Amino acid sequence: MAKIVSGSTSGPALFWFRRDLRDEDNAGLARALEAHAPVHCVFVFDTAILDGLPSRADRRVEFIWRSVEALRASLERRGGGLIVRHGDARQCIPELASCLGVAAVHANRDYEPEALARDGTVAAALEALGIAFQTHKDQVIFERRELLTQGGKPYGVFTPYRNAWLRAFSEGLAVPWLMRFESLARGGGEVPLPALGTLGFQATNLLELGIRPGRDGARELLADFLPRMAQYHRTRDYPGKRGVSYLSVHLRFGTVSIRELVRHAVADGSPGAQAWLNELIWREFYFAILANFPRVATRAFRTEYDRLVFDNDPDHFRAWQEGRTGYPIVDAGMRQLRSTGYMHNRLRMITASFLVKDLGVDWRWGERHFAEHLNDYDLAANNGGWQWSASTGCDAQPWFRIFNPVAQGERFDPDGQFVRRYVPELARVPAPFIHAPWKLSPLEQQAAGCIIGQDYPAPLVDHASAREKTLKRYQR
Repeated sequence: MAKIVSGSTSGPALFWFRRDLRDEDNAGLARALEAHAPVHCVFVFDTAILDGLPSRADRRVEFIWRSVEALRASLERRGGGLIVRHGDARQCIPELASCLGVAAVHANRDYEPEALARDGTVAAALEALGIAFQTHKDQVIFERRELLTQGGKPYGVFTPYRNAWLRAFSEGLAVPWLMRFESLARGGGEVPLPALGTLGFQATNLLELGIRPGRDGARELLADFLPRMAQYHRTRDYPGKRGVSYLSVHLRFGTVSIRELVRHAVADGSPGAQAWLNELIWREFYFAILANFPRVATRAFRTEYDRLVFDNDPDHFRAWQEGRTGYPIVDAGMRQLRSTGYMHNRLRMITASFLVKDLGVDWRWGERHFAEHLNDYDLAANNGGWQWSASTGCDAQPWFRIFNPVAQGERFDPDGQFVRRYVPELARVPAPFIHAPWKLSPLEQQAAGCIIGQDYPAPLVDHASAREKTLKRYQR
């Protein structure tokens, strides 16, 4: 774990941007600017992370690259700059800190196991150079062990955690960090931002999808969502409607502050705003679970479920990945993920439940697939969501409650608007059959231009039979 040094340190400092790509309401940057002058800023395109990505066309890398470009421009307008490096951060940060002759390096805390190991290595290298390494809470309102049960233990159930969160919350914890930009080091942008190709990546369809990175992109989405927030509790579950904020990727990479979002939710106070705040608290709950129970990164939170024996049919898994299971709402969600890097939260639950409880595939297989494709991939939230769906996690869905993919589709996409968008083979299928097209007669299939088993696959499994098999698996 990274060494945290308390107290102010005079002299120059280096602020290391990571998943906090904004120069507003940034806890670590504000602290550095308060305690030091001048403050140099740096972002590292970390090869220890980039080299492990499976695709050279990764929307997340392009999102980061464009957000770093916007951040550098903003810092330059404020009279400062942003140093950009491409290499292993464990080497780049100590080398740059030594070269600049800084007294301290500041950064906002990251809670994932690999990030903690990286920061520990950096802290040790800096300590050997006589340079302090200070980390700050920025990604969450409450972290690690700040909220505990009366017995002094971390929470493992959401509702008591949420109640404790709300009791502990005060406006003072969500006020914006004020920035004193006069302490910014001048310049820092002398070396051009490396092109995506130089980093080993290529442009994607990010901009074609209407995803605008950077702080301005976050502002636009927030401005669009605020008038709709009051209806969030009524619209959030329908993937064919514009009911959610779409801010998750911005929250993931820190182009918007969690404090800013919480402030808006609390100030609004409507039922929709309360439902949205509840989702933000779920995010914090999963952060706390990962921090306090790091085993969940690879194993079940409820350890008895590590003994589950899955079928793990590779053909079934591949069909699920490619969106050809024969269940339209599942296939639409999986194709949305492939083509856009986004998946609506209701669909994340439906597709995850289907993989684990209809196809009998280990939840970790699905978790890895989401990790490769989600623009907003975050280990804590992704792991928490998958373990919830698989009934292996904290406060998870009971194992005997299994989503019926047809019923879920009929309830949350009743007219098939979303399905038709991502499964065009079904475009002409009448609404009463859109979620179970195999029930059409041969003549009706011909009239709809969709022959089941030819133009669109027949169901990979029978849900009722798969449900019985899953019940037996969990009972054992």
